Amino acid sequence: MSTANLDDFQGRVLVADLSRGEMTTEKVSGEALLECLGGASLGAKLLYERVAPGVGWNDPANCLIIASGPLGGTSVPGSGTICVISKGALTEGGAVTQANSFFGAYLRHCGFDAILVTGAASRLSYLHVYTGGAAIRDASHLAGKDTWETGDLLRQDLRGPRDISVVSIGPAGENLVRWAGIICDRGHAAAHNGVGAVMGSKKLKAIAVEAGSAGIPMKDSRRFLSLAVGLSDGLRNASPADGMNTFRWGTLNGVFRNTEANGGNLPVKNYTTNIYDIERDRLERFKASNIRSQFGAVRTPCFACPMHHSHVFTVPEGPFKGRMVDEPEYEGLAAWGPVTGQTDATWSIVLADLADRLGLDTNEGGWVVGMAMECFEKGLIASKDCDGLQLTWGNGEATYALLNNIARRRGFGNVLAEGVMRAARQIGGEAAQLAVHTRKGNSPRGHDHRAVWPEMFDTCISNTGTLESGGRVMERQVAKYKDLPKYDHFSPEGVPLLNALIKGAMLFEDSLGVCRFTTNTDMQLLVDLVEAAAGWKLTIDEALTVGRRAANRLRVFNIRQGISPELDGPSSRYGSTPVNGPAKGKNVMPEWPKMLGIYYRAMGWDERGVPLPETLRGLGLEELAADLPVA
Repeated sequence: MSTANLDDFQGRVLVADLSRGEMTTEKVSGEALLECLGGASLGAKLLYERVAPGVGWNDPANCLIIASGPLGGTSVPGSGTICVISKGALTEGGAVTQANSFFGAYLRHCGFDAILVTGAASRLSYLHVYTGGAAIRDASHLAGKDTWETGDLLRQDLRGPRDISVVSIGPAGENLVRWAGIICDRGHAAAHNGVGAVMGSKKLKAIAVEAGSAGIPMKDSRRFLSLAVGLSDGLRNASPADGMNTFRWGTLNGVFRNTEANGGNLPVKNYTTNIYDIERDRLERFKASNIRSQFGAVRTPCFACPMHHSHVFTVPEGPFKGRMVDEPEYEGLAAWGPVTGQTDATWSIVLADLADRLGLDTNEGGWVVGMAMECFEKGLIASKDCDGLQLTWGNGEATYALLNNIARRRGFGNVLAEGVMRAARQIGGEAAQLAVHTRKGNSPRGHDHRAVWPEMFDTCISNTGTLESGGRVMERQVAKYKDLPKYDHFSPEGVPLLNALIKGAMLFEDSLGVCRFTTNTDMQLLVDLVEAAAGWKLTIDEALTVGRRAANRLRVFNIRQGISPELDGPSSRYGSTPVNGPAKGKNVMPEWPKMLGIYYRAMGWDERGVPLPETLRGLGLEELAADLPVA
């Protein structure tokens, strides 16, 4: 660890103007860094300042920001995390999404806290970032390559496989599929709200970052090391017997355990049922220990991380026998398992890997294909409408072909490339009633939120294109430090109030450059680490304020971009009533207006969902009030 002057090091933003072909470096002031820290919060500030009202997601004037934070590149496990911020293609509002691996650490080791990309190149290009500088290079030889191929080729072109981290888009991003994602080092996806489409609109195929030789400055290196070692030891000592233990299994066990528990939150066949009708022997193949054993798992950990979370597999059987694939997260298995009626674990793993290679958001993908399959089942579309494919539930061959068509906007794939909301409108008829999405146009993560009202509400009122408050996980962590009212997860009063009270925790953590799985959102540990690293002493309330400031800034950004608060709600299928399972008969929609009112008041917003001037003033954002509509 370096003891260099913190002011000289922190806050350096690498600015790539692709239209001009220029690379410059800007310095964020110390005051602004203390206000934002980094990551999501710094990105929200830069986005607000750089993207004017009326700028479209695919306009060269839109910005794509990739940021680490004050803990990035340190000895904290998982400190290679990045946050990607932009105006997203699905909601045409704020997009904030994360990925792990090495990129964030290497970026800081090159002397930068963030990269801000603006403009659009005249031809396909990539950025090469090295210690203290960067260059824009031709990427014509990467055109059409998937994300695995792109990373491998850039490592060959530059320095080798061990000291280069690559974020890239696949064919989906190049073809401006609205739900394209950005994939980091093969299997790590920052994919919510179409950030890969934004990157593709700039003709930016990839960013390759060298490991770098710049040290990470420390205010109190001894204390920081002690905290980081304690965190690592705690992870290693976690009980390996626990089937949901993320140290050992990551999230790989999710489909198996959610089916076993039958809590109603497993998303099955596009929300048509809460029962995953799968034979016991097939379900056992979704068990993490069985998958790892059968697929010959080889560890591929993220930066400084001791967790057994990331692996590369070799497919043991079937048409893809011998193919190397990335270990899926729960959401990948859910999308290409129960959501689309797939009961073959091998197909689910192969399809999840294909989505990453093509540069597609696996969550939106599950809802898009699930909606198409239900349309096929109901006769709203036929084989002749979808390029001869039989889109029956669980048809792995058809799904594989369809994803390739979507990524290249071929045939019916061109319709689905617009995302579930817009695709349903194009199909017409009853299709719009079958589409799972928020009214803003983004889809939820891989759960049936009709059994988890806090996460449905959070997803619908979010200004990031995905979860913003963090639901049950953040509630448990914030409850250690604040008195929170007790409520059940179907409470129309408790759900919105708790959502507002924990607002800020998730965005604060996403501002630090570390992985949520390694820190477990331990708020006291996080503020202690920030103080040891940067010398910024924060109380937990002040840390929550960092996140609340970002949430309100993004709220005003979205309003300024024309996103009406009337869009704070679910589609008819997303907000529908489960017909079976533990949540059978639970109907959130009659309560929705009341829930919004409670949330708006608790957030310090008016009845329209617009932040009040005094709320902005209390957060140090009083200048934003001038951008709000007059009551």
